[in-house]
Amino acid sequence: MSNYDVIVLGSGPGGYVTAIRASQLGLKTAVVEKESLGGVCLNWGCIPTKALLKSAQVFEYLNHADDYGLSADNVTQDFKKIIGRSRNVASGMSKGVTFLMKKNKIDVLKGFGKVKKNNIVSVDGNEYTAKHIIIATGARSRVLPSIEQDGKQIIGYREAMTLEKQPKSITIVGSGAIGIEFAYFYNSLGTDVTVVEYLPNIVPLEDSDISKELEKSFKKKGIKIMTSSEVMSVEKTKNKVIALVKNNGEEIKIESEILLSAVGIKSNIENIGLEEVGIATDKDKILVDKYYSTNIPGYYAIGDVVAGPALAHVASAEGILCVEKIAGHNVTPIDYGNIPGCTYCSPEISSVGLTEKQAIEKGYKIKVGKFPFSASGKASASGTKEGFVKVIFDEKYGEWLGCHMIGSGVTDMIAEAVLGRKLETTGTEVLKAIHPHPTMSEAVMEAVADAYDEVIHL
Repeated sequence: MSNYDVIVLGSGPGGYVTAIRASQLGLKTAVVEKESLGGVCLNWGCIPTKALLKSAQVFEYLNHADDYGLSADNVTQDFKKIIGRSRNVASGMSKGVTFLMKKNKIDVLKGFGKVKKNNIVSVDGNEYTAKHIIIATGARSRVLPSIEQDGKQIIGYREAMTLEKQPKSITIVGSGAIGIEFAYFYNSLGTDVTVVEYLPNIVPLEDSDISKELEKSFKKKGIKIMTSSEVMSVEKTKNKVIALVKNNGEEIKIESEILLSAVGIKSNIENIGLEEVGIATDKDKILVDKYYSTNIPGYYAIGDVVAGPALAHVASAEGILCVEKIAGHNVTPIDYGNIPGCTYCSPEISSVGLTEKQAIEKGYKIKVGKFPFSASGKASASGTKEGFVKVIFDEKYGEWLGCHMIGSGVTDMIAEAVLGRKLETTGTEVLKAIHPHPTMSEAVMEAVADAYDEVIHL
């Protein structure tokens, strides 16, 4: 037996951040990991996909060098090298987490962890005790009965970022962040891409104006988009996958070399001892209170295994709050209405707060402002005039209800709206906060000016 104050199951952006904060607070801490430190995000998600997308973006730039008065002849891409760079980036980040564990004196318990009664964690048969056990086991690619993955022709996100050769064609089922990012990546490199989405709009969680703009942009790139479409069945032959898709009552067959299932995620809550301990679950999620305590004292859960947005930054914030509460700090529950979401295709998408439709449904009388990057000096100079910033304010009090962006670099701009909403900033205050010129961020101020009928550059 080895005793700890805190044991964290899982070392993704929820788990390893939680462990570090716990150690900073003076708690003797261990983290359990069966694969590589950093979890899915660092090894198979957020980080390596951004490396892939950057390669695709640079390739696009080189192919449009003439637009900038430059010449780049015979530009080619090496698919294996692109994949290799992505894996190297992931490996470097994982090594960075290993360093952080050592720096913060956190024990890493390698193996498959299970929770047991009496505050015990079993790791491949070895037992450890902790006053507080935090479950942060994350999630994996969700498998639909109609789309059974074989890891070769019908794949999930892991295989999509490590294919041995570039497919000539790919069908992507699902148009959330994962599906859309891979659609952009493979299309940029020359693969024939078809996106199949069950709901009426791609990126269905976004404001409808954003969805329409991205669909227009993707179609211009040659990506085929099928919305209000359902994959009924999938058939495999030696060299292709044939998806039977129901679209507006009509059944259509789509043939491709590879089919990527990007229909969401499944929480990793099986076989980790929840039933033995008596930890309550509902609809694939562990039930917790606003401080992430389960129904069993001494056991907690954060990240993708609990209800809420399955995002790395959310898991990190939940873990920090959880251990600060354990340490006796006076903490404030997370405001899940102010969580930013980002999709790193090109053009990028970022958003926070209510969509226009949601604001109207909630009964707000609203002011809506929009500023296109085509009217931005910085965007014109950069050759990135695609997209816009859209803002939504409550007409009565000036509350910033929502902000939605599509364009170059907007994932780095959304924090202004998150902070503004956190500080209860009004539209007038945003408008009177001087933004630097020329920058893409000016578009936020200009969109607010549009909402208040004071826009200058439209």
